[in-house]
Amino acid sequence: MRFGYGTNGFANHRLSDALGVIADLGYEGVALTLDSGHLDPYGPFLSRRIAQVGRWLDRLKLSLVIETGGRYVLDPVHKHHPTLVHPPDQAAPRVDLLRRAVRVAAELGAEAVSFWSGTRPPGVQDGWDNLAKGVEAVLVEAETCGVTLGFEPEPGMLVEDIAGYERLRGMLGQPARLGLTLDIGHCRCNEPDPVPEAVRRAGPYLVNVQIDDMRRDVHEHLEFGEGEIDFPPVLAALTETGYQGLVSVELPRHSHAAPVVAERSLRFLREAVS
Repeated sequence: MRFGYGTNGFANHRLSDALGVIADLGYEGVALTLDSGHLDPYGPFLSRRIAQVGRWLDRLKLSLVIETGGRYVLDPVHKHHPTLVHPPDQAAPRVDLLRRAVRVAAELGAEAVSFWSGTRPPGVQDGWDNLAKGVEAVLVEAETCGVTLGFEPEPGMLVEDIAGYERLRGMLGQPARLGLTLDIGHCRCNEPDPVPEAVRRAGPYLVNVQIDDMRRDVHEHLEFGEGEIDFPPVLAALTETGYQGLVSVELPRHSHAAPVVAERSLRFLREAVS
């Protein structure tokens, strides 16, 4: 099992320093969020910056997934705005961001690009049609670039569970490139089944896994041992699915103590596996 760490948990570090710490601790990969503080998809000299990041990843022998959950990367005032659930004309900036993410992923050889639906905005009656149109546009880019997409159900969003992902996948005709990003904490938060069973259900679609602790009905990413998840059976279930991608720690609110949190997270996961 290959463990990674999310750069959104290293928000106070330069990207080069964050990658170095993650690699030195023994992680085998990184979940890199495209955002203003690290790899800005709208920043100057983007191609040069991508090449630089690629050299760092190669030197540190880190595998990669691309995350797209930057809070204010599109709108400096409204978090995560706009989303794919907005009407297509309003959602265009989000589609553009995801297309850019796909191209970045292709250049860096990322294993997947992870994204989510967003919440239903006021005045939108049927966000599912809007969402499907947006995902279709991103799928075109993914097919062109040969990149795998990982759609993530998020508690409180239009698509908040595995059943919602399956509905979306069915609406789009079961596209091969539309895989699933599964956050283990989310399974405890709002999936109806026990976490190991949710992992087994997700198994056929998995292309990316995030891992953190969580409590029932509370969408708060917690360090391991602070929530309600029993991790050895969960990791055993993940092994049973045959999943071979990255399993990346997702602690976006722990940047203030990132090196210490990352070290004890990896120690916990290794003990849970053994």
